[in-house]
Amino acid sequence: MNISEYKGVFVFAEQRDRKIQKVAFELIGKGKELAKELHTEVTAVLLGKDMKDEAKKLCYAGADKVIYAEDDLLDLYMTEPYVYTMHKIITEKKPEVVIYGATAIGRDMAPRVSARVHTGLTADCTGLAIEPDGDDPKKLNLMMTRPAFGGNLMATIACPNNRPQMATVRPGVMQKAKYSEQNPVSIEEYKIEIPKKCKNVEIIDVTKIIQQRMNIEDAKVLVSGGRGMKGPENYPMLEELADLLGGTISASRAAVDAGWVPKDRQVGQTGKTVRPNLYIACGISGAIQHLAGMEESDFIIAINKDESAPIFEVADVGIVGDIFKIVPLLIEELKKKKVASK
Repeated sequence: MNISEYKGVFVFAEQRDRKIQKVAFELIGKGKELAKELHTEVTAVLLGKDMKDEAKKLCYAGADKVIYAEDDLLDLYMTEPYVYTMHKIITEKKPEVVIYGATAIGRDMAPRVSARVHTGLTADCTGLAIEPDGDDPKKLNLMMTRPAFGGNLMATIACPNNRPQMATVRPGVMQKAKYSEQNPVSIEEYKIEIPKKCKNVEIIDVTKIIQQRMNIEDAKVLVSGGRGMKGPENYPMLEELADLLGGTISASRAAVDAGWVPKDRQVGQTGKTVRPNLYIACGISGAIQHLAGMEESDFIIAINKDESAPIFEVADVGIVGDIFKIVPLLIEELKKKKVASK
């Protein structure tokens, strides 16, 4: 493979219901950083139908260019039409780097595309960087970092001999670039004819799950519980505190593994990465795996009876004490403030 033929950073811009997903904007932000290191441009790839106006948002979010492929079969995600189209675009355009969100769609699509273009794929990355090759300093490689061995180690992986270098990136990890409608808009309408053999599935109906709680990745306030909560019967206390603050609850891996809290509430390397305005850690020791998922929060309050707990190293405010005494006091004070404001 002549890797010198491959140029540019491509970002797969995931859409659902003809709306570009948040992870796409996060990846464009990171893509711009990588493109600057590689002295190239970042291109967003959008597959869908009737999305020309929506495609402009990708340029406003920082993409230098958008490749937009439109077809009836690309309106709703189906594996074969999407993989076929992405494979065609990559084969023709020859990007050096391609990144996807580590979502249900990205995890289904990316490995199939990588197999068809005969390159590697690093899944569920939490870090991406450009570094010179050890054998040839003039050659730059994408260094892809991901949790390994159940989150107990961080592995950094390179793909030096094949292009494109491909990775799926965990949502919530990367920072979005500054959004501006003053950014120039450059959209290439990519013509595609998807063969009938690719339509091997028919979508009859789409049923959406209505979540009773807000997604922890979208919450501005998170009240998170760990092993120190001692059992599921104590989480209503955290729910009450979260409600008063306009947020929701989350948890450490220990609490999820114990069955106290559903998996979708887990914060950490093997859970979700969050960036709320306020993160309150209750009874969480602060293992490195958990810190990796929440240390970018704007303001962190930690409550733990162990004054040497690692969580205090990243906390803006640390409270050493019994959570079963401190949290009720917080709830009481917030209720007083709420009554007084009325």
